[in-house]
Order: sequence, then structure tokens, then C-alpha cells
Amino acid sequence: MKHFSFAGTAVMLFAAAVVMILRPFELDAKAHFMLGGILIALCVWIFKPLNLSYGVGGLFLAAFSLVIGISPATVFSGFTQNAMWTLIPAFFFGYTLSKTGLGKRIAMAIIMLCKPTYTSLVLAWLVIGIALSILTPAITVRVAIVIPIAVQCCELCKLEKGSKGNSLILLTALSMAMIPGAAWLTGLIWGPFIQGLMDSTPGTEGLVTFGSWFGTSFVYVAVTTVLLIIGSLIIFKPSEKISATAIEEIKNQPKTKMSVQEIFAAIILLAVFLALVTSGLHGLSVSVICITATVAFFLFGVLDSKEFNVAANWDLVIFMAMALAFGAIFVETGISDWLAGIIVPALRPIAGNPWLFMFGIMTVMFLWRFVDVAIFIPTIAIMVPILPAIQEAYGISPLLWPLIFVMAGNAFFIAYQNIWAVMGVSISGERAWTPKHLSIYGLIYFAACLLALFAAIPLWINQGLLGGVQ
Repeated sequence: MKHFSFAGTAVMLFAAAVVMILRPFELDAKAHFMLGGILIALCVWIFKPLNLSYGVGGLFLAAFSLVIGISPATVFSGFTQNAMWTLIPAFFFGYTLSKTGLGKRIAMAIIMLCKPTYTSLVLAWLVIGIALSILTPAITVRVAIVIPIAVQCCELCKLEKGSKGNSLILLTALSMAMIPGAAWLTGLIWGPFIQGLMDSTPGTEGLVTFGSWFGTSFVYVAVTTVLLIIGSLIIFKPSEKISATAIEEIKNQPKTKMSVQEIFAAIILLAVFLALVTSGLHGLSVSVICITATVAFFLFGVLDSKEFNVAANWDLVIFMAMALAFGAIFVETGISDWLAGIIVPALRPIAGNPWLFMFGIMTVMFLWRFVDVAIFIPTIAIMVPILPAIQEAYGISPLLWPLIFVMAGNAFFIAYQNIWAVMGVSISGERAWTPKHLSIYGLIYFAACLLALFAAIPLWINQGLLGGVQ
């Protein structure tokens, strides 16, 4: 991994130098410098040279942009978008779920309803994943909650370390923390981020809403999830059985009374989801709902003032805010038109057939995940500004792309691709799944994503999302 990081850094920095010095493209000097600066920022975000953080890359991009003459309003446009003020509360939601113990209580309550079979435990993780996705878009928090419980289940069930059964329980917990939430806008951190990018891109403003995301994604994500569960139960069918006494041990874990903080947290988080679902009735924006809920956490004593700087990951806030500014920067410098002139014609061979297009793009994005390991945000930030040009050329709605980005963003053929897989290994310790099992499970997920297209493409054609493709 270190060699990969060193080689990637060297290539990216060399490319940035070539772009800024030789100016090989049909762009003016400012655009060439901006393109070079973006390559350096991407280098920091993807390869982490000198162990630099995401926020450092964002600060460099901000300073570099100002130095070469990009207007401050453009450079810092990400900080003023509604999406940013949905993302920041999301960190507080996740912190609250973890701090109060509400997330663990929900997960354990569902586990206690299980019968002593692998199928029932796998389905329990599905229900837990959905429940936690409703309460917080923070995948990191969901993984932090479910993996320790999954490890506890494996230990109580006396599953052999490195066995199929052990990996099945742990990998199901991981995947269900990531995947079902893709069905709605606030089910994962990418949702508000993509919404913000689209709102700042001419031609896609207001296109992404809670309703439009759900209408596009729900069937596809549901089918993918079902196929993943079925495939994992078949391929990871364990030889050892779970004893009834193991589940009884889980059910007999000491029970504690819900605290006042937990109760208030549950009420506030449920109110948030209900407000989002009914936004068409009251007209409140996602950011208003999320900010109000964050204020409520402090007013009702769920969080105190000392936790304000602890709850939010400000490193990621800076990273995402600067990524949100990509669209405005690309427009001001002319980079978006230049990229559109390259990417739009490149799609022509597959754009004429909806089946070929969707299967081809999904596969390419999964493969590209080997390169973009910065939770796929750089790729999304670069692609969104040219989606209107793709729609104009081929009639492919920008609403389809968030789903492609998100499903490919969850890829985990190898641990380094997915920060939550790395996190899961760290939490699980010696109990963790084997690298071989992770790769096999990642291939099952990839296959499920492709097979689910057979159910989703006819629906998208009927919805007019692929209306221009014949």
C-alpha cells in the first residue's frame, strides 16, 4: 500500500507540473493552473502523501485557487450551500446515536428477536441497517455501532476465527450498514453532498429531492440488497451450526433502562425522518430540518456545549466544502466545458442502448474505485458539472448518476478501497474476516449491483430517465 501511495503521488505531482508548465490543453493559463492545483489536491485526497488529511488538501485547494485569481465567492461557494448545512448536522446525528447508546440499544433489541440460525441473523442485520440509516446518514457511526455487536455475536456463537460463518456475520453487518441507506437522500453522507453539487450546477438545480432520490433508487437498492443477502447465504454457507444456547446468551445480556438523553435523541431523530418524508406537505428544506434537530439536541441536554467541537468531523467538513466548490470553479475557469468535450463523445459508443450504457458505466465506476479511494467524492465532484451536457447529448437524466456513484462508492474488492472496511477490520481485531472472504463478498456485491439492473432499467425507461436513449 505504501508503494502504491508513493507511486500514485509521484504520477499525480508530475502530471500537475506538466499541465501547469506545458499547458497542453485548449484552456487559458488560469484554467491550466487551476487544473494543476486540482490534481495536487486530488493527490492529497487519494494517496495521502506524508499522511496529510483530507482537510489539508481542501485548504491547499482554497489557497491555490485564490492565488491564481479565482474569486472568493467561487472558492468558498461550498460553505454557503444548503447541502453543507445538512452534512454538518449529520455528524451530530451520528455522534448522538453513539454517545447516548441508542444505536447499540436498537441493534441489540433486534438481535434478541432472532432465532438461532444464520438466516435470521443476516436478516437482523438488514433490519438494523435500515433502522440506523433512518436515524443518521453517518456510515462511520453505523459501522462503529454494528461491528462490535457482530464480533460479540460471533464470540457468543463460538464461531471459529477465519471461518465462513464468522465472516458472513461480520461482512453482513458491514454491508447492511452501508447499502440499504442508499435508497433515500439522507441514508448516507453522499446524499446531501450530491444534492449540493447538483444544486450549484446550471441545469440540475433543484433536481435532487428526497422524493426524486427515493423514486429513482428504492427499487434498485432493494433488489441489490436482496440479491446480496441471497448470494452471501449461498456462497458463505457455513458448515458449523449456531447453538440455541448462543442466542439465549445474547438475549440474557444485562438490560439497562433508557436514559432521558436516549429518549430525547430517539424522539428528535424520528421527528427528523418524518419531517423529511413529509417535506412536500410543510415545504421545509432538508437543511432547515437538520439544523433545527441539531439545536434541539443542545436545548434538551442530549449534547452539551463542550461536545460541539467533538461531534463534527471538521476535517471532513473542509474536504467536502471544497469538493462542493468544484462545480463553480469548473464553470468559472471553463474546465467543465473542456471536460464535457472529452467525456461526452467518449460515451457515444454505449449511450445508444440503455442496457449497454447502464451495465458499462456501472462496471467502469466499480473499476475506477480502485483509483479513487477518497470515498469517491473527487470523482463525483468532477462528474456532476458535466451531467447536463450528457443529458443534452443522449437524454440520460442526471438523476441516474447519484445511484451509480453511491453503489460504486460502496465497493470493497480490497480493503483499501473502502474506509469502512478498513475500519471494520480495525474494530474486529483478530476476529476480523479474511482478505479472501472480503474479496469474495465484494464480488457478490458487484454481481448483485449488475443483476439488479435487469429489474431497474425498464422502470427507469418508463420514468423517462433513459427516455432519450433508444
